[in-house]
Amino acid sequence: MPSVSSKRRFRSPASPTPAAASPPCRKSPRHSIAASPNSATSVVRKLITDENLIESHETVAVKSKWNPKDGEQLRIVKEVLHLSTAPSTIVCREEEQDVVLGFCKGSVEHEKAGSLYICGCPGTGKSLSMEKVKVNLLNWATEAGLPMPDVLSVNCTSLSNTSDIFAKILGLHKTLGKKGSGTALQQLQKMYSHESRTKNMILIVADELDYLITKDRAVLHDLFMLTTFPFSRCILIGVANAIDLADRFLPRLTALNCKPTVVTFRAYTKDQILRILKERLNELPYTVFQPQALELCARKVAAASGDMRNALSICRSAIEMLEAEIRDSASNLNALEEKSSSEQNLPTALDVVKKQELDMVRIDHMALALSKTYRSPVVDTIQSLPHHQQIILCSTMKHFRGAKKDSILGELYKSYAAICKSSLIPPAGIMEFSNMCRVLNDQGLIKLGQSRDDKLRRVTPKVDEGDITFALQGIRFFRNCLQ
Repeated sequence: MPSVSSKRRFRSPASPTPAAASPPCRKSPRHSIAASPNSATSVVRKLITDENLIESHETVAVKSKWNPKDGEQLRIVKEVLHLSTAPSTIVCREEEQDVVLGFCKGSVEHEKAGSLYICGCPGTGKSLSMEKVKVNLLNWATEAGLPMPDVLSVNCTSLSNTSDIFAKILGLHKTLGKKGSGTALQQLQKMYSHESRTKNMILIVADELDYLITKDRAVLHDLFMLTTFPFSRCILIGVANAIDLADRFLPRLTALNCKPTVVTFRAYTKDQILRILKERLNELPYTVFQPQALELCARKVAAASGDMRNALSICRSAIEMLEAEIRDSASNLNALEEKSSSEQNLPTALDVVKKQELDMVRIDHMALALSKTYRSPVVDTIQSLPHHQQIILCSTMKHFRGAKKDSILGELYKSYAAICKSSLIPPAGIMEFSNMCRVLNDQGLIKLGQSRDDKLRRVTPKVDEGDITFALQGIRFFRNCLQ
């Protein structure tokens, strides 16, 4: 049985003397801090530390502060959020890209012509996805040892004449030794009617396809019919915003035996918009937006249109709101510094202004940017009204709050007069009030019924309470409407 002393030595070995020749023993983690840099324990600790650093990379990035006063940082952030900046990764369209890429691979592998029609609302990633598909297709063809397809990307809005697209396709055929007779379309039709020596397929991506629609739609039909010739080499992908375009020209294409496969890009959801914004901003070494601000942007844009371009534009606008706040803060700081030299009680206020950290786009900046983008025309109309007509709208908002759907002009006048009195504004007479209500009726802001006596005319509100609140917030008399 081991002695007590041996147990103690086992648990906590005595400090070795320089002359001791005892075998090396494993140090406890508590003592490993003093280990040499080359010791095994130090190496393990270094590996663990490095691993933790890698795992916490995102956390470090989140904690980094952005300096919007730095012109270079500001430029980089705006560039990342610019519409013309292609993201390093295209997310949330993987399924659609796989469908299009699979179609193109099958056409190249089997040397079979075919057509696709891609539709979707603006800003849903159609053009970006096609760029990704082209790159992936060329990489796949190289790895598979197949002939590289020739690629033609055409934005149809740049064509001076809709039939010019056939000349662009004809220019891709390298086997064309000399200029043939007839139009470009006739030469293509003749070429695709006979077997050719070339094995190269041609991928044609026609963006903004709806610009090719003529009165008789002949150009559009002839373009898709190129894929039906026995020796055609065309893989045609038409891209357009109009979702109903397929319904308008597909029946005719079906009759011509050249009906394309339709791939629809749905509007982005809130989660998709948020993910795309985060993917772009993850490239930056600092945090620019509050998470709540990005979520607000994603929610509003998804509810309005699902257009990713609007989301990027709104984020840039929110940054400009922060810039304006920084300028105002600097102006206030200069004013306080001038006064602090003559007054002794201002250093406290000066310190408060200096301590304000304007290093992140907050939710209030985003709210201002959103209101600027999605501002209702009704709001502009209300803000352009004379004060008394604005007070009438306030009185309708207050008067019809609850279950009440309509009232008579005489009752509404009482509400109007009460608000004027509480705001110390002389009210208009009943006749002038009636005339102002007619103006509001003509502008579609209220609805007036018919009656011989103006006081008995029925009044119905036609404006949402939220539009009135947003248009008139901050005006003195409006506070009395909320009481």
